[in-house]
Amino acid sequence: MIFLRSFIFNILFYGWTAISCILLLPTLLFPRTVVLAGTRTYLFFVLLFEKYIMGLTYEVRGKEFLPKSGIYIVAAKHQSAYETLKLHALFGDPTIILKQELMKIPLFGIFLKKIDVIPINRKSKEASIRAIVDGAQRMAKNNRPIVIFPQGTRVPVDVTTKKRPYKGGIVKMYSNTDIPIIPMALNSGLFWGRKSFIKRPGRVVFEFLPPIEPGLPDKKVMKALEDRIEEKTNALMVEAKSINKNVAAIKIADLDHASI
Repeated sequence: MIFLRSFIFNILFYGWTAISCILLLPTLLFPRTVVLAGTRTYLFFVLLFEKYIMGLTYEVRGKEFLPKSGIYIVAAKHQSAYETLKLHALFGDPTIILKQELMKIPLFGIFLKKIDVIPINRKSKEASIRAIVDGAQRMAKNNRPIVIFPQGTRVPVDVTTKKRPYKGGIVKMYSNTDIPIIPMALNSGLFWGRKSFIKRPGRVVFEFLPPIEPGLPDKKVMKALEDRIEEKTNALMVEAKSINKNVAAIKIADLDHASI
């Protein structure tokens, strides 16, 4: 049943994505708000596919840690494409720091440019940091939340930070902008694995954690960020495995924080 659901979902998801890129082309002639409206329509139907075909939903915890107004940085664990499809639902009008290669995808890259993301060249550390800092300063003027994945890429649930360490770009952005960081843990990789055809039913949890306020030394920022995100992410995965038989057998990283 899970295979059949995944098969149907994948056909609809990739088909709808291709169709949407074409249907929404005319919106590129209008202001960014029109493109955003079209993007949210696309994401709404993806949400319906997830819920009614795959049986996959999500829950948000720790909303009280999100600032009521002003700019902030969300430093998120990145396990799956799933969380990138929920950013507008979670943050309204966020910008995301992503790899420059995505801007070269036909049609899709044009939309990314229109909604104003922060692309970085991962082959050049110096250029990446400069792009991150410049982008953060630009977004600060528009009060748009910034989402960054500190490990730089999607990381499978069984891979530790020793293999995929946190990168220093977020610390540079933090120290150059005085913007608070809100850590976000999640367990999406158990249900929608990296490059996986199979998608499993269940409930993904996004959890916001207490903010890391401006002014801390760089080393303390990185340690606090990694400790909080990894500990809570592992706890969310342990929790999901204990209540959902569909993900119970999936191996997760053997971390020091393996408790709820």
